[in-house]
Amino acid sequence: MVPPPGAGGSSAPIDRPILEFLQPRLHATQQVTETTITDAHGHLELRVVFADAYYPDSVDDAQLAVRWYTNDDFTLHYREAHTEHAWECRWDRHPNPHNTRDHFHPPPTAPTPGEDASWPTDHRDVVALVLDEIEARIAALWSE
Repeated sequence: MVPPPGAGGSSAPIDRPILEFLQPRLHATQQVTETTITDAHGHLELRVVFADAYYPDSVDDAQLAVRWYTNDDFTLHYREAHTEHAWECRWDRHPNPHNTRDHFHPPPTAPTPGEDASWPTDHRDVVALVLDEIEARIAALWSE
């Protein structure tokens, strides 16, 4: 499904080969227990489940959803489930009425509008940036 322009997503189709490229590479790391390309919520995406051992007991579940479009628009949505709340943020590149094309929806609630940002052009660099941010988050959780 391709959302209409301005609806908070890209007008291009999902780039399945990029999701297929990322899937085994992310799954090969010890911090990831599962990677699945799925059609969740009407959107084809790569779902990444992080290993519980990397998180303190206060985190019930941590996942990253990756959608990459053929025009290099994207959304990477990180979410932690805690017993009484969720903590989430999102890195986006897509046309929208609330921010520049590149933007970030900050934690803990990933509000809209987000913050204008600038992301690398290559999908590998974007994913590396996001994984670095997730690593920093994990370190902060352990220091709390």
